[in-house]
Amino acid sequence: MLKKLIIMAALLFCFSLSSYALDWKAIHEKSDSLNSSQAQKIYEKNQNSLENLYILGLAYLNEYKNMEAEDVFYKMLKLDPDSKEAQWGKAEISRRKRDHKSSKEILEQLIDKYPEYVPVSISLAYIRYIDKNFDATVDLAYKVVKMGQDKVDLNNFVRAHCLVAGAKGMIAHYGGPLSKVVNGRSVLPYLKKAEKLRPDSPAVLFGLGSYYLLIPAVFGRDIDKAEQYLLKAIKIDPNFADIYVRLAQVEKFRKNYDKYNEYLSKALSLDPLNELARDISQGKCEFVCLAHDK
Repeated sequence: MLKKLIIMAALLFCFSLSSYALDWKAIHEKSDSLNSSQAQKIYEKNQNSLENLYILGLAYLNEYKNMEAEDVFYKMLKLDPDSKEAQWGKAEISRRKRDHKSSKEILEQLIDKYPEYVPVSISLAYIRYIDKNFDATVDLAYKVVKMGQDKVDLNNFVRAHCLVAGAKGMIAHYGGPLSKVVNGRSVLPYLKKAEKLRPDSPAVLFGLGSYYLLIPAVFGRDIDKAEQYLLKAIKIDPNFADIYVRLAQVEKFRKNYDKYNEYLSKALSLDPLNELARDISQGKCEFVCLAHDK
């Protein structure tokens, strides 16, 4: 009899794990206010809590501690193989490793099954951007924007605005005269909305710095303003590799080649596979160079 009760209890425990729905929005907002040490202390209170593990995994991701995050999401999958949060975490780690094929396979399955789970759309939008499928990037990010702030955590809501702005800028860059006007004009409003929501966001500051750096001179290029935004972003997040690439472009524009090489080397030391850094260093300029960068 006792054996049967133990088995029933174990089954009920497993069922509760698989059916328990995490409040992902609240967890994302909580994790954004914590560093990994603080998140670790929460996790240690209950190491079998999917919520505590998710908080810790997100904190590691925010600090670019991808190996530690991968271990956390693996533990989540062992507890609950059906956890969408754990599956997304696995896909996000694959994206950061540049294993886009594996990442996309997971994300595309999740987005069909859980269309309201925003992290999937954001991760997939970043991949589409790197794939230079800018229309798809806009579609994914715009759906998040349209969901509204009450259904999306603040950081992902801000990221969605930045992704729309960045992809629109690339569409304008590669498009004809009409596209340059229509899409180009929509970039700054999205960035300004994001800035109003989260003025201290490195992603927002990076977006604004890139905008003032790369916009054609006739439409208001401002190298000094670009540098101000980018340096502010670096101060907040010194491990954000893309920012160093744009700062390198600022220095190359000013013909400060030693500083250009210093910033570019810093970006590649932080992220050796960084697409923007490799694009600029190889002179491909697929993600936009200044006129005399080529």
